Amino acid sequence: MRVLNNLAQDDLRQTAASARASEAAGYDGVMTMENKHDPFLAHAIAAVSTDRIELGTSVAIAFPRSPMVVANAAWDLQNASRGRFVLGLGPQIRPHNERRFSTPWTAPAPRLREYVQALRAIWTCWETGGKLDFQGRFYKFTLMPPYFMPPSTGQRMVPVTLAAVGPHTLRMAGEVGDGVRLHGFCTRRYLAEEILPRLREGMARSGRVREHFEITGGGFVATGPDEETTARMFEIVRGRVAFYGTTPSYWPVFELHGLGDLGRELNAMSKAGKWNELASRVPDDVVHLFAAVGPHKDIAKRIEERFGGLSDALGM
Repeated sequence: MRVLNNLAQDDLRQTAASARASEAAGYDGVMTMENKHDPFLAHAIAAVSTDRIELGTSVAIAFPRSPMVVANAAWDLQNASRGRFVLGLGPQIRPHNERRFSTPWTAPAPRLREYVQALRAIWTCWETGGKLDFQGRFYKFTLMPPYFMPPSTGQRMVPVTLAAVGPHTLRMAGEVGDGVRLHGFCTRRYLAEEILPRLREGMARSGRVREHFEITGGGFVATGPDEETTARMFEIVRGRVAFYGTTPSYWPVFELHGLGDLGRELNAMSKAGKWNELASRVPDDVVHLFAAVGPHKDIAKRIEERFGGLSDALGM
């Protein structure tokens, strides 16, 4: 299993040291998120500060950005890293699109499928010098004067991995993605019984095989050098389970385990502004459903029990 680390984003002056430290420690890759900070900027620094480690967004929010804008950013990062960049994209939920990004909402699965197709059409145009003529339902790209075409350095086409939660986006990810980035709000049973079958359905549509498709994530890890640190991390995971459990689109995971009432309780508490009380409603056994837990000396075994045979890569 490949192990990925988080790349420092809070202060870009610290990013180079963070990237080099992860590479020296033997991590397979470093990831950025799009919550408080831009997901691409830190990778520009990491790309020229490291030599081996994979770089990826986990994930960049797609719809507020034109595929052309993302194509440019990913192309430059792939060239700067000499082929080590992986683009992770996600649709986010409707309230964030409409109220956080002021982006019109449409059905996410067909739009994200077309988004990936548009990216590859743009990159193919730039790599081959051919005509750009992508005309879809959501996006149209038909103008690419030579002056605006970035020069190729012969790198591989940027792999695209997709965040997916529901059955439609999971099938779409299996159909057009190079991999899937699963949400941490996921249990082993849900991954095996609900996620993998939908991914395989999507792969069958396009003739893909599991061996050429990477599954990343699908749970949390709570670990540390000792029991005390592990216990603190356990409480952080409890808080994350509680926070994500407020969102109805994630409730199918709860429902599979007979925990639908917990999701509805957490949602009601969030609407009442009781954010600081959410974690207290999540029992220990529920946290263990979502996480591999143990100190460093035991965590490899716990990860194998929790993720083995299902996930290919795991973020720490």
